[in-house]
Amino acid sequence: MTNTTNADEQQACGLTAALNVISGKWKPTIIWHLHAQPLRFGELRRRLPGISEKILSEQLKELQLSGIVRREEFDEARLRVEYSLTPPGALLNRAVHALAEWGSAYGNPPAPNVMCQR
Repeated sequence: MTNTTNADEQQACGLTAALNVISGKWKPTIIWHLHAQPLRFGELRRRLPGISEKILSEQLKELQLSGIVRREEFDEARLRVEYSLTPPGALLNRAVHALAEWGSAYGNPPAPNVMCQR
């Protein structure tokens, strides 16, 4: 018999929902890079060494569908598209930063090809 309460079960469901949104290799890193300013696709790709255009596009679409990332088109002489965090995305970014702090303190060092900014 377990001592879980309704509150525990609700938090577990919330945790599962949050993990579903950021699941995948690239989503937390995409959120991390979008926290400071909107970025164009090419700039975001340059900040994520090793990601293909196809995967970045898929991950951004999934984050858009989850309401985490906003895609904004600017009708200029040449179409410009920027990606930024929505208000829920900015809140999720706080959790991503907390994970980064924990990783810096207790996690294994990243693989050599992973870009770490401090």
